[in-house]
Amino acid sequence: MSRRIITEQLQANIPGTKIDTYFDKIIKYIPADIVGAWVTVTGLIDIDKGVNAPNQILLWIVFVVGTVLTAIWTLKQTSVKKKPPAITQTVISTGAFIVWVFALGGPFATLEFYRPLYGSLLLILYTLIVALINPPEG
Repeated sequence: MSRRIITEQLQANIPGTKIDTYFDKIIKYIPADIVGAWVTVTGLIDIDKGVNAPNQILLWIVFVVGTVLTAIWTLKQTSVKKKPPAITQTVISTGAFIVWVFALGGPFATLEFYRPLYGSLLLILYTLIVALINPPEG
C-alpha cells in the first residue's frame, strides 16, 4: 500500500489501488513510525533522568530532529513518478508529529502554559479534522 493519499478516480484505476476513505487518510496522515521512534527515544532519555545529560535540552533537540525527519520521510514515502511532491500531506503529517509530541508532553511539559488536557484535546481535534482534507496534489 502506498503511503500517498489517493483522491482521484484515475489514480484508483491502477490495479490494487482505490480512493482513500476518511479512515485511510487518518492512517496515512499520522506518521506512526516517527511517533513510535519518539516514544522510544523519550523513554531512553527518561531512563537517564539527567544523570549524564541535560534531559530538557536533549528533548528539544530530538523534537526538532523528529520534526525535520517527519517532513523528509513523508516526502520520500509519498513520492510517485510523474506526480508533484505531496506537500499538503507532508505538512499535515509533520503537524501530526508535533501534535502527538505535544499530547505526550515531551519538552512541552516544562512550559508554564502546558496542561496534559490541552494536548489530549488538540490531538483528538487534529486527528478528526485533518482526515477531511483532500490534498490537491492528488
